Amino acid sequence: MGLGGISPFQLIIILVIVLLLFGGKRLRTLGSDLGSAIKGFRKSMDDPDQKAAKPDEIEKPQASTQEAQKTSDKSHQ
Repeated sequence: MGLGGISPFQLIIILVIVLLLFGGKRLRTLGSDLGSAIKGFRKSMDDPDQKAAKPDEIEKPQASTQEAQKTSDKSHQ
């Protein structure tokens, strides 16, 4: 028995079916994209210079947008 009750032969069969369904080029691209995403995630986790945006740094909606919504709400009533 292999991993969790899957024998190595069954694992090879599954990999062959996946290869036939998606094709080699698409799997290579998918692996490359997944690898760069993991690398970017690890880099952002390890980078002490990057800090989360503070609440005061987040842009607040403009007053004109809020007034337009209030006017729109009044006209629907």
